[in-house]
Amino acid sequence: MKLGLESLDYIIFFVYFVIVASYGYWVYKNKGKQTADSKDFFLAEGSLTWWAIGSSIIASNISAEQFIGMSGQAFQLGIAISVYELVGAFSLILIAVFFLPMYIRNNIYTMPQFLASRYDNRISTIMAVFWLFLYILVNLTSIIYLGALSLETMTGFSFMACATFLTIFAIFITLGGMKVIGYTDVIQVVCLVVGGLATTYLALDLLSAKVGSGAGIFEGLSLIKDKADSHLHMIFAKGQYQVHDGQGGMIDAYNQLPGLLMFIVGGQWIVNLNYFGCNQYITQRALGADLKTARSGLLFASFLKMLMPIIVVLPGLAAYVLFQENADMAIVEGIREGGIVKPDNAYPVLLNILPTGLKGMAFAALTAAIVASLAGKANSISTIYVLDIHKKFFAPDLNEKQMVWMGRVSIVVSFVIALAISPLLKNLGQGFQYIQEYTGFISPGILAIFLLGFFWKKATANGALAATILSIPMSAFLKVQAPDMPFLNRMGVVFWICALVTVVISLIESKGKDHPKAFVVDSSWFKSDKAFRFGALLITAVVVLIYTIFW
Repeated sequence: MKLGLESLDYIIFFVYFVIVASYGYWVYKNKGKQTADSKDFFLAEGSLTWWAIGSSIIASNISAEQFIGMSGQAFQLGIAISVYELVGAFSLILIAVFFLPMYIRNNIYTMPQFLASRYDNRISTIMAVFWLFLYILVNLTSIIYLGALSLETMTGFSFMACATFLTIFAIFITLGGMKVIGYTDVIQVVCLVVGGLATTYLALDLLSAKVGSGAGIFEGLSLIKDKADSHLHMIFAKGQYQVHDGQGGMIDAYNQLPGLLMFIVGGQWIVNLNYFGCNQYITQRALGADLKTARSGLLFASFLKMLMPIIVVLPGLAAYVLFQENADMAIVEGIREGGIVKPDNAYPVLLNILPTGLKGMAFAALTAAIVASLAGKANSISTIYVLDIHKKFFAPDLNEKQMVWMGRVSIVVSFVIALAISPLLKNLGQGFQYIQEYTGFISPGILAIFLLGFFWKKATANGALAATILSIPMSAFLKVQAPDMPFLNRMGVVFWICALVTVVISLIESKGKDHPKAFVVDSSWFKSDKAFRFGALLITAVVVLIYTIFW
């Protein structure tokens, strides 16, 4: 397989790079405050529009783990992997209605701040440390790894050269603060959507040419239906079929997406509600805005989220059919390494056979997704470190200028750590699975204490602390003692155990009284305007329709 881009591809990518960098610098110099202001740096307070908020949320969410990891799981599992995007779109609506008012009305800027306000500083500090480790060692590191892996396949440059380039580009964007990230993310989203849709179109057209009569994309869709029927089901039964695990073996598809049980036990809801509702680098985009603007931003993000199965799942399905039919040896040889089928190679290998020029556009789209996601996560890492750890424990008298400076230092340090660790992930079988499973060690306990903290006034700090401490060892225990339990079901079991422990301890401690730090909640907070309700109903109807068609 021929590696490397042509001159035209590099020119197109260079134009993208110059536009993003120049616009970011312009935003930094001309939008808002020129003085060092921590709220402006971390939150872009009051300056992001609804479309910038929505674009930035999706730009931070859609990255290499979607383009590479989710396309890989589409190759592996099929259309069912769209559940993360579809439930994610619906979850954004729930968060806009119920979570955002709790944060904005109570002047919450970071997730540890919420825990300190509702419970106490012990939980806030523990979770701040947990989040920093999670964001750096799992999220930041895995995005650099998967992003560099894809660029290595496309360009032929070494893994470390690609990883270093992505890191430096992301640092440049991130050092400008949330305002620069938010507005440059609009360009990044346009690039990833346009480039992603172009890649999907060409993948289906290629499938038509190689396997069918060359009639075009609709024939490509028809060929997926005819040649990959097993990959067109949203719900799996146990033992339904075996798929490649990326390490030379086979695994039951049910273990990764355990049918209806992942909804009933709650694993799929935990993934999405925790990710979009209790996650600093997602909610941070909305926390500096008023409630109406923030809700509109999340609704816009929900609509963009509905496009992602078209952009990242269909190419994986096309690659699967091409691979199964031995229709293109470049794809077959690129996906099979040393006799092992590597699902994560599906998307980068597919990009490599695009025409000159379009390959450069796809390269820019992928880089946009990676860099935007890295920048958003790094900004949140610096926000949590400076506001919830450094200022609280090491330098309480920091002024505004010093907080911004420390934020920039923490950004660089976190990137250096993630860059150094990223090559160690090369033994992963399936990147998206890795991210979801190990994030899931902590997310059940987090979601339990957030939901109870929002909506149950008797929840106490000791009850929440017990759930916080219990989540990781309970997850590890079940992984070892019940290795055949799908990780999504394991997350559901741990969530209900953590919630039950919190309730029991809180009832013993509270003796029927409300916790003194319980939030005062007004039912009017949860009301939304007609436009929002119409959009929410439309998205819900589309999700239900997709599940009805592909049951």
